[in-house]
Parts: sequence; structure tokens; C-alpha cells
Amino acid sequence: MKNIAKYLLIMTIVSTVGTAAGQSNNPLLQDWNTPHQTPPFSRIRNEHYAPAVKEAIKEAEKNIRRIVNQKEAPTFENTIVALQTASEKLDLITGVMFNLNECNTDSELQGIVMDLTPELTRFSNSVNMNPKLFERVKAIYDQRQSLTLTKEDSTLLEETYKGFVRNGVNLKGKERKAFAANSERLSALSQQMNRNVLADNNDYILHITKAEDLSGLPENVVAAAQAEARERGMEGWVFTLAYPSYGPFITYADNRALREQMWRAYNSRGNRGNENDNNEVIREMTYLRYEQARLLGYENYCQYVLSNRMCSTPEQLAGFLSDMYKAALPFAQQDLAQVTAFAQKMGATLPLQRWDFTYYSEKLKQQKYDFDEELMRPYLQLEKVRQGIFDLYGRLYGLTFRETKNIEVYHPDVKVFEVMDGSRFMGVLYLDMHPRASKRSGAWKTTFREQSNIGGKQVRPLVQIVCNFSKPVGDKPALLSFDELETFMHEFGHAIHCLLTDCTYPSLSGTSVKRDFVEMPSQVMENWCYEPQFLNTFARHYETGDTIPGEYIKKIKAAETYLAGWLCLRQLNLGLVDMSFHTLQEKIVGRIDEYEHSRMKELLPVVEGTNTSTAFTHIFAGGYASGYYGYKWAEVLDADIFSKFKAEGIFNKETAQAFRREILSKGGTEHPSVLFRNFMGRDPNNNALLLRCGFLKEMDLSKPPRY
Repeated sequence: MKNIAKYLLIMTIVSTVGTAAGQSNNPLLQDWNTPHQTPPFSRIRNEHYAPAVKEAIKEAEKNIRRIVNQKEAPTFENTIVALQTASEKLDLITGVMFNLNECNTDSELQGIVMDLTPELTRFSNSVNMNPKLFERVKAIYDQRQSLTLTKEDSTLLEETYKGFVRNGVNLKGKERKAFAANSERLSALSQQMNRNVLADNNDYILHITKAEDLSGLPENVVAAAQAEARERGMEGWVFTLAYPSYGPFITYADNRALREQMWRAYNSRGNRGNENDNNEVIREMTYLRYEQARLLGYENYCQYVLSNRMCSTPEQLAGFLSDMYKAALPFAQQDLAQVTAFAQKMGATLPLQRWDFTYYSEKLKQQKYDFDEELMRPYLQLEKVRQGIFDLYGRLYGLTFRETKNIEVYHPDVKVFEVMDGSRFMGVLYLDMHPRASKRSGAWKTTFREQSNIGGKQVRPLVQIVCNFSKPVGDKPALLSFDELETFMHEFGHAIHCLLTDCTYPSLSGTSVKRDFVEMPSQVMENWCYEPQFLNTFARHYETGDTIPGEYIKKIKAAETYLAGWLCLRQLNLGLVDMSFHTLQEKIVGRIDEYEHSRMKELLPVVEGTNTSTAFTHIFAGGYASGYYGYKWAEVLDADIFSKFKAEGIFNKETAQAFRREILSKGGTEHPSVLFRNFMGRDPNNNALLLRCGFLKEMDLSKPPRY
């Protein structure tokens, strides 16, 4: 999940390039006379961004000067609140630009973003390091105990003050210049990382011309590959590294040599020694992050990041990862042993390689549970899944989703919905579901505009979900895998967090929470995927209309803990390598793949020349640096919270309304520990997660939780 507009607000960014389009004709600089002031995408061109950003900088700088130079003594309203709206126009412009650069880009737009990013960061530094501005903020902060502030006001004051300190306002002389220069370089490297991964993703295809090489692949996957080939003007079948193509191939293709080829291609992105190579990008980024932390008085970047998280120290994080690793390892070893034994019986070459494990583990799953997940796909038509999710939020929160053609989109694939709570407008939801060359891989939630209510001016959010789901093929509609259903539910959880937010200040609304709390609402929603009561509301065969067979749901439920140890270990390893990168105190020497292999405690053989890190955009370009552990941390919270829903009813409106009231509507206005406690009536207990994974036999609330 990635929120570019909010990232820009935190970074406080802007630019000074280009004057290609006149201001009067630039739609980015005009008031948007559109439904709900949504972006007028049909009028926006690449050449509009640079002059719009330049003009927005001037406006933001003018607003900052007004705050600094006013004669009135500093107050919460004239300084802290005024900062919330100082870059309002800039936030809208950059929200459009950065979002489209991720989901509908081209080489020209990528170049514009690369050119603008250093200038944007310079403006960020000019605000964050403004001593006179900070003097006003500090004056208010120092008298905070005597002020009459709401909880949200107090949080905003605290976060504003810490934001200045954490961005170097107290640095002097050479250290100040170094911090600013490093910030500028890091923002450019982040964009370069994304650009390189997308390029490597698009540069590779597997072109198959022999039908026998398709053995084992599901019919819909073969049809999609044939359609991909036709679109490219090629004969046969084309497979790409987009996950709806890559995932099924690595799972089902009988041709081991081709599985290996695909696996190596996917796991060498950013590590091919070409112009898209990310080895030096990562070496430079990790060292610059260490330098930034050192300049601010921290031992390493991890310590700096965690000082503003639920998990507050590297020692606490190391303990959490270690404890979870110890719990998962025996089960992961059992998972590997049973898959290896099964593969051996099928004549596999041992030891199993990484391109073998998914293939044989899926076959074992089919045998063990007498079930092939592909049988679910005809019952998971995208439109019906979408309606099922809409109906779920209708039952839980009373929301309705009304598709509209009156709101412009940036690509024909995108659908738009107005979200209502009775007669109250809650926001706009954009859904962009299918892969294309102009979109990066993965799935995420973002926003074009945040929710706010400053001075009684209610602004509702413009929320976007971007995925890379299987496309319609021929006469067949888009049919989702069960994994894609979970992904959809996950990202929708993020979107609802934004749509149900009711905060005053944009920097605290929606998903603007501690990073290790942000995944909890989305991961909670994944739990409904395993509940027959939910699946039965929408899962119908796309041709016959038959309800999904009950035995399918039972088998999905029975297989819920299959490979739980293995999958948990994988997530923990990603958290460990993230932590390793960001506890460095020197520049990495040598190849990044070798560094990663020496830090990850994985159970399968290392494959030379491949790794996760050089395409690990979550931690190098997505705001999760020293924070990838947050997925597992949030799992502890989500499993605990869903246990309450299970006990009280998964459609229980009172439980849902309490979840909305105590957590979803609050955004980042209070500490996550307080929000959790207000809903659950106690602190988190990780036994719920261990129970869900199959690591425990029963829930035990008598033992005090460690985290």
C-alpha cells in the first residue's frame, strides 16, 4: 500500500522547472469544476506538470512566508493549522503526477518526475529546515500543557514538532547542508529504483511456440497468453512478469526448464548488470540513510525510523522477529520436508530448487485436500466479487457504491464509484484492476486527495485501488484466483480506512497512522475470504449462475494453514533483510544479492545472480524502509481483532460500528495502542495469530502479551 500525496505532505515538496504551458490554459492550475472536484484527466498533459508545480511552489512559499512573517504571536491556529493548508494546491498537483507515474506512465512522464524530484526535495528542505518557522512551532509546543487542545490537535502539534526535528531543523553548518543534499539525492534514487524495476519487468517475455510446453497450465492462463501474443503481433503464447502471468506459470507449468527461466527472470529484476541495475542504487541509498540518521544523533537508520513507530526500538523489533521466527521455523521445516518427500515420489530432482517448490507444493495441496484452487476461479468473476465486497461494507457500515460515468478517468480500464453513507457523500473510489506496460507490478491503495475538515470545510477523499488482476479473455469475463480475491479485500481495507475517516487535518486522516499499524485494517478484511457466510453472498459460476459448492469452501478453509510456517518464515526473512540493510553503519561492498543471501535464513538453496532486494521497492521506493516487519506486526493485531468479530458475528453491525468508531474513523489522531485498546478493551495478544497459523492449539489470554 503507498500514499504519494501524503508522502509529499510529510516531505513537503515542490519544483522549479519548465514553462511549456501557459498558466491560464493549464488545467492543473485551475479550479476543477468537475463532480466532487475530481481531476480533469482528459485535459491534463505531461507538459502541464512542470509549470504547474513551479507555480504551486510560488504559492506554497508565499503561504509559508505569511506564516513566518506575521506580527501576531504564534498560536495553534495561525501556525500549526496554517501549515496544513500551505501547500494545498501543490498536494493536488503532485498527487495526480506521482500517482499516474505509478499506474499509467510513459518515458516522458518518468523523465519529468525524475527532473522534478530533486527540486521538490529542495523545497521540502527549505520548509523543514526553516529556523524562523520552527521557532513559531516550538513556541507553541513548549506551552502545549497550558493550551486547550483536542486529542487530534495535540497529536497534530506533536507530529508537526517532531517532523521538523526529524527533518534536520536543528542541524547547523556543514551537517545541515549534508542532510539537505542527502535528502535530495535519496528522493531521486527512489524514483530511479521504481523506474528500473518497471523497465526490467517489461523487458522480459517468455515466447512459447510449442503447445507441449504449455502442459499443466490452466486453460484460462493459456488463453490469456495467447491473447498477449496477439496483442504483440506474435504467434503462439507470450508470458510476462506481470503477476497474473508469472504466478500461474511458476505454479502450474510442467516444463521445469521454462519454470526456471521465468523464476530467474523475475528474481533478477534490477540485478542484470544492464542500465536498469539497482545494485549501486541500493548501496548508495542504504549509506545515505545511515548518514541521515547519524546526523540526527541515531546509531543507524532503523533506530531513527522506529523512534516514531509502535515498535519503538531495534531491540524490540529484533525480539519480535526472533520470537516469531522461533515459532514458525519448526513448522516451516515440516512444510519443506513434506513437499520434498512428495516431490521425490513424483520423481523430482533433489534438492528442490526455488522454481520447484511452488509447483510441487501446489500439487501436494491438491492431493492433500482433494482440491485445485483453479476450480474456484469460475466462481470469482471480478464484477461479482466487487459487488460482494460492496455488499459486505453495506452490511457492516451501511455504505453504498454507485458507479458513475460523469467522473473522468485516466485510462479506459478504470471504473469510478461514488461512495455514500445514506445521504452523506463519503468519497470517490477509483478501481484500476488489470496489468499493462505503463503500470508497475503489485497492488496498492493511494489517494488523489485526503479527507479534511478545517474550519468547517468538509473535504472528502478521492481514493484509488490499483491492482494487476487477470484480464478478461475473449468472451470470458475477468476471473480471479483466490489469492487475487484476498488481495482485493486487502486493498479495499485500506480504501475503507480512508473513506470512513472523519478527521480535521489531512496529515492525520485515513491511513496516516504509524507504519506498523497501517496494514491492520486491510489485513483484518482478508479474514472474511475464508468465511462461507461471506463467500456465499457473491461466489456464483459465471456461466451457470450456480452457487459455489460448499465442499469447495470447506476445502479452502481446511487448507487455510497449509504452508503457514513456510509463508510466515518468508515474511520474517524479508523483515530481517530490511532490518539488516537499515542497521548498517558503512557502505555495502560487493553485490547486493550476495549481501542478501548472507542475511536471509532461508531453507532452499541459494540461486546465484538472483535476489529479492534489487526489486524490493517496498523498502527502497515505497516508504517501508525499516518497516517491512509491519506486515507481520499488523497480523498480530488483525488476528486478535478478527477473533472479536468471529465471537460476535462477522456481520455484527454493533461490532462493525465500534471498529469504525474507535479505529477506522480516527486515522492517526491518537496512538494506535490507544485505538486498539479502545476497541478490544485490552492490549494485543499474539496468541490469536499463532492459533490462526496452526502454531497453537487453543487461544490463551491468561498469558500477558509481549508486544
